[in-house]
Amino acid sequence: MMLAKELEEILGKENVSTRMSELYCYSFDASGVEGLPDFVVRPATTEQVADVVKLADMSNIPVVARGAGSGLCGGAVPVEGGIVLDMCSMDRVLDIDIDNLQITVESGVVHEKLNKALEPYGFFFPPDPGSTAMCTIGGLMANNGSGMRCVKYGTTRNYVLDLEVVMADGRIVHTGSKTLKTASGYDLTDLMVGSEGTLGIITKAVLKVHPLPHSRSVILSSFDNTTLAGKAVVKVLSSGIIPSACEILDSTAIKAVRRFDPSVELPDVGAILMIEVDGMENAVREEAALVGKACEELASAIKVAESGTESENLWKARRLVGAAISKIDVKRTRIYVGEDIGVPIKELPGMLEYVRSLSEEFDIHIMTYGHIGDGNLHTGMAIDMLSEEELESAHAVADRIYRRAISVGGTVSAEHGVGRARAMYMELEHPTSLEVMRQIKRALDPKGILNPGKMGL
Repeated sequence: MMLAKELEEILGKENVSTRMSELYCYSFDASGVEGLPDFVVRPATTEQVADVVKLADMSNIPVVARGAGSGLCGGAVPVEGGIVLDMCSMDRVLDIDIDNLQITVESGVVHEKLNKALEPYGFFFPPDPGSTAMCTIGGLMANNGSGMRCVKYGTTRNYVLDLEVVMADGRIVHTGSKTLKTASGYDLTDLMVGSEGTLGIITKAVLKVHPLPHSRSVILSSFDNTTLAGKAVVKVLSSGIIPSACEILDSTAIKAVRRFDPSVELPDVGAILMIEVDGMENAVREEAALVGKACEELASAIKVAESGTESENLWKARRLVGAAISKIDVKRTRIYVGEDIGVPIKELPGMLEYVRSLSEEFDIHIMTYGHIGDGNLHTGMAIDMLSEEELESAHAVADRIYRRAISVGGTVSAEHGVGRARAMYMELEHPTSLEVMRQIKRALDPKGILNPGKMGL
């Protein structure tokens, strides 16, 4: 095949694959969205990426950038075939410039590796996804991911200073600067972050970094139900306390984690909040006390972690949640639908109560957890994949969750991305602006070759 030979000339034969067994491995993620690529290629440089995209442009064939494949919305799945660019070989930390509070990396760098590189300098990259050990920085930027410490520190978007991007015609452009702020021209950096590879392919990034806090403390508050926990979050945040993290686990999540790892010590209650405060040691003690005071009228118990080890054990429990739901019922599998909504803070109690009512109405396991401090809830459902009835119920529940979130001024995706899985809700969430997004897409990618079939574009 002529195109395969041209790709091999750019990348070397060993970095181009058309074997069905290998193509299949790139045809899905955790979302259930599927699409088989025609080619998988592994570039090692920006120039190789640009040459591949130029070839795709001339051949009018789709190009989909993919990192670790840990996505949950089908964002890196080649639903219209074409070329998958496996970016994991571009995994170098290029420069650590602490004097300028920044680090330069290639897009295939794994998140955990980035923070390990910064730790000896006393700095860190604050966005903290649960998939830190596997997800790549490129994927994190493409979806504007965030994680557990976004309440105080913000999302990935807040830390991207400059990007090297390959455009749809193969041009290589830089979108920003190395300054900590700029008011010069359109903010193309912000445009690329969260665009899910539909406007350009990110190959390098200059990221702002933050000093590691001197001290951290985790307050574990127990509640009789999720509604009370939601009310406590509103009370904590409206009192002026800005925790570094604020996470919720409902009773189903707690049971799942305890079964998954019996060594984890979590109370058997209706819901828990893990609220972390950080900063100077004296300030941390004062803020931990204020958090406890804000929660005391609603909580059944409040405990402050007494050591760094105890705090780490609590975060270990939180990171186990996604995998742990499989322990609720061995006959049922976690599915990723209806699972990444965001709502305004004051709508949290009502949203939590609504999810609980859906679980009862449809008689389906729903494990609610997530970054409740910024309104982001993950509603993990587990079903029998061989049961058409349960599959239909799960999609009906997801639809109700999405529509309720939008109706109260929220979003169908707070951090995991829209991709293919949530594309049908873009018109409902963005009735006046979706066409503007489509105009931008047409302007930057007139042939529609960059990650087609995503985001309702």
